Amino acid sequence: MEAITGISPARPAGAALGVRETSKAQQPEEAQGRLRGPGVDTYAPGEKQEAFGRYWIGKDGEGQPKVYFDGMGQDRDVDGPKKEGQKEERCQGNTDRVDREIEKLKRKQEELEQRLRTENDAGRARDLERQLAQVERELRQKDNDTYRRQHSTFTQLP
Repeated sequence: MEAITGISPARPAGAALGVRETSKAQQPEEAQGRLRGPGVDTYAPGEKQEAFGRYWIGKDGEGQPKVYFDGMGQDRDVDGPKKEGQKEERCQGNTDRVDREIEKLKRKQEELEQRLRTENDAGRARDLERQLAQVERELRQKDNDTYRRQHSTFTQLP
């Protein structure tokens, strides 16, 4: 078998004949210009519009921050609306119930681990392992600050 002159295996067959290959990524120049659009964004100034139903932070007569709302004519303090004669309420949080629940789970975990170490029956050992895994999952879920905060009880201080 003879090699065709001018064609090497490293070059595509069309290259030897002078045919230029185009990749799929290459597009005609006119199509590229249509897809790209203008090269620079421009700013077109418009009429300044009145604020409508918006909040903004400003300072009151004493220099304290204040949240203003236009559209309804109500001014609100940064801390929220306050009514005249309204007192501050003070509360105390208590996590004792949650702490007792967590301690109970830890004691149950220790008891299950101890029973599992002394168990000889394979069926009962699997059951104890399943119970232990359930208690460990529950402990992971409950033994954290987020759970304590969410499940604490609050009492109002005098």
